[in-house]
Amino acid sequence: EVQLVESGGGSVQAGGSLRLSCVVSGFTFDESSMGWYRQTPGNQCELVSTIDTDGSTYYVSSVKGRVTIVLDNAKNTMYLQMTNLKPEDTAVYYCAAYAKKRAGCRPGQGTQVTVSS
Repeated sequence: EVQLVESGGGSVQAGGSLRLSCVVSGFTFDESSMGWYRQTPGNQCELVSTIDTDGSTYYVSSVKGRVTIVLDNAKNTMYLQMTNLKPEDTAVYYCAAYAKKRAGCRPGQGTQVTVSS
């Protein structure tokens, strides 16, 4: 069974850092491109970052230079390292596994990030 479990969110002040984790089971990272989405307080679901099986990455322009997506194959865990956080980064963050048809902002899951000014 394919599972993705997000964690690592929290409340921080602007300029702070967080590392989000997505522990996966039921598949390995060489089987699927992976990504992170976020749902803002205004309910907009936005793609934040992706990483392909060849290691190539994508970042939405609003986070470029502040966010790094990383895979740890030994731990079956994907990370989203976020630095210099801004209030507009406040959202619920979700991980995605495209080949496993798990993408977007899925109700009941995700990890909350709140950034105060």
